[in-house]
Amino acid sequence: MPMISPKRQITLPAEQCRQAGLAPGDEYESYVDNFGHITIIKKNKGAAQGFLKDIKSDTRVSEESSRQTGMES
Repeated sequence: MPMISPKRQITLPAEQCRQAGLAPGDEYESYVDNFGHITIIKKNKGAAQGFLKDIKSDTRVSEESSRQTGMES
């Protein structure tokens, strides 16, 4: 049974890494849900590229004023 090292490192079984497409050097994110379950998600470089390509900007609002929105009290 895998154990957590004194440095809190975890070794994942090779078969699980193959199934998830994880390889040494891959970047990942991890999350803990309300039940204490840890989820590991492989980060794919460029996965979000073009994600907002169809979003049209509001030309009535300048970039400067959009940064200040919500800052005034």
